Amino acid sequence: MGMFVMCMFYRGEKQRLEAWSRPVIVKGPLGIVSAMELACLLMFVALLVYSFSTYLSISFSKLKPGQNPMWQAKLSSVALRFGLVGNVCAAFLFIPVARGSVLLQVLGIGNEAGVKYHIWLGHITMTLFTAHGLSYSILFAAGHKLELLGDWEKTGVSIVAGVVALSAGIVMWVTTLKQIRERMFELFYYAHHLYFVFILFYVLHVGAFFFTMILPGVYLFLIDRFLRFLQSRRKVRLISSRILPCETVELTFTKQPGLKYNPLSMVFVNVPSISSLQWHPFTVTSNSKMEVDKLSVVVKSEGSWSRRLFDTVSMAPALEHLDVHIEGPYGPSSCHFLRHDALVLISGGSGITPFMSVVRELVVMSGTLGSPVPSILMICAFRNSDGLSMLDVLLPPSSPSISGLDLRIEAFITRGKPESEGNDRKDKLLRAVWFKPSRSEAPVSAILGPTKSWLWMGAIISSSFVMFLLLLGITERYYVYPIDHNTGDVYPTGAHAMLNVLFVCVSIATMATLAVMWNRRHSPMEMKQIQNLELPTPTTSPSAWSYNADRELESLPQQSLLQATNIHIGARPDLTKMLESYGEASDGSSIGVMVCGPDSMRDEAAAFCSSALAYNFHFESLNFTF
Repeated sequence: MGMFVMCMFYRGEKQRLEAWSRPVIVKGPLGIVSAMELACLLMFVALLVYSFSTYLSISFSKLKPGQNPMWQAKLSSVALRFGLVGNVCAAFLFIPVARGSVLLQVLGIGNEAGVKYHIWLGHITMTLFTAHGLSYSILFAAGHKLELLGDWEKTGVSIVAGVVALSAGIVMWVTTLKQIRERMFELFYYAHHLYFVFILFYVLHVGAFFFTMILPGVYLFLIDRFLRFLQSRRKVRLISSRILPCETVELTFTKQPGLKYNPLSMVFVNVPSISSLQWHPFTVTSNSKMEVDKLSVVVKSEGSWSRRLFDTVSMAPALEHLDVHIEGPYGPSSCHFLRHDALVLISGGSGITPFMSVVRELVVMSGTLGSPVPSILMICAFRNSDGLSMLDVLLPPSSPSISGLDLRIEAFITRGKPESEGNDRKDKLLRAVWFKPSRSEAPVSAILGPTKSWLWMGAIISSSFVMFLLLLGITERYYVYPIDHNTGDVYPTGAHAMLNVLFVCVSIATMATLAVMWNRRHSPMEMKQIQNLELPTPTTSPSAWSYNADRELESLPQQSLLQATNIHIGARPDLTKMLESYGEASDGSSIGVMVCGPDSMRDEAAAFCSSALAYNFHFESLNFTF
């Protein structure tokens, strides 16, 4: 009886926790927001409102009635408090975008969620800082003292530094607007590198004391950024690529066998021959258990950078070598989707790529005795029949079978009709391109070693901060104090702030470099000779399945992708109807719904999962926004 009560209590607690993860807002400027996210956001806004109102009530109480003019005194107080509350937001601003942060993994914050929270914090921060600067501009204009905007006091607040910091922030803010970011991604990408200008002049504006308010978040971000810089300097070994008919290319790299990562992980890729500065994120399609020495990504030519990459790789056999740099992989700390009894994977176009690693993980689990494997319903939509070739890379060439996996694929071709059988089928074949190795290349590896990276990260944070405190203490005692004697009126405020920034950078660079060098020295030999062995490559695209070309059903394994796939021509998936019918057949079991596709597809699925009837559906969006 006691055990029964405990089980019922656990089930009730689990259902209540899962209810907090259900979407409560589907459409709007905030995107798709769960109950937990909304509650945290409201609490954070309440904190800001409370801080602002408390600051104002105290400052207004100190104003003298005879002060003239009173509105200017109040506006000055309001302007100052806008800046103080903005500091509270800035303290959290950089934490969600520290990609390799252990803190994010502990909190279970993925890449998409981290970017979303960063966007929220960025909007709030820049609104407060803009109001701060605008209020002071009105005061200066009213007092005919606009020349003060160019003032740089030796001690105290530097106004011109604040103007520069705010200007850099506004440029970053404006270019994040969806209309600009989607149409002019390169403008958004390069403008966002002004964050360094923003931080530097922010510190010069507020001084060392207020810099300590945002130091923890900035410190974690700078450590992560420097480690990514060290990792990005190494060229990685690109083995081969597979060119798909839908103008998509799969890139396969060698990786250190000890490097483990979970499904839905991502890497940032840089190809210097295309752009030496641009880094683009891609989800890892390979599985570290199935392919112990390889890592793959799939890139669809949807923008100028990816188009140039596709054209470059398609030059083979004229192209014999391609330099590539990689940062990552970054990803969730666990396979959270395994807690469900069934999975519904919904994708549009290239949105199918994150689910390749999920399917491969389940294929591995299906071959392990005693491992419960969720059933899978994959709903994928493509514009034309060529898009079906994306299913050819759903599994690696060495493991084409899905035997033991309960997988059903509903593929929708929204435009056009299957091409006639008389067309040239050579255009439908996947083509493999092999690249020659170079001695300067290395396998993809974790920057802090394949194991216990969290321990190394903790060591870097603690040791570098101790070094920072020592450098700061020695300088304050033997250099600043003899000049200033703690009065704050002699030693320049800007120079004092710059010393803090310099010591932070030196401490992080020193300790992070030592940790990376130690790991490389004591790790197994990575620069082993890599033989250029060809892998078996599919010769027919699934786009030929609709007219039974080149492959017969009897020649495939019993549970082949062909048997598991239903193709719908000239139709769009009715997600609401399909999810309803799938839920009715599930008999109340837990169903995870993962979506990566257009906003309309994501919103429709989220709207269904937020309804009262879908109590056993658990929604997750994988639409990465960068």
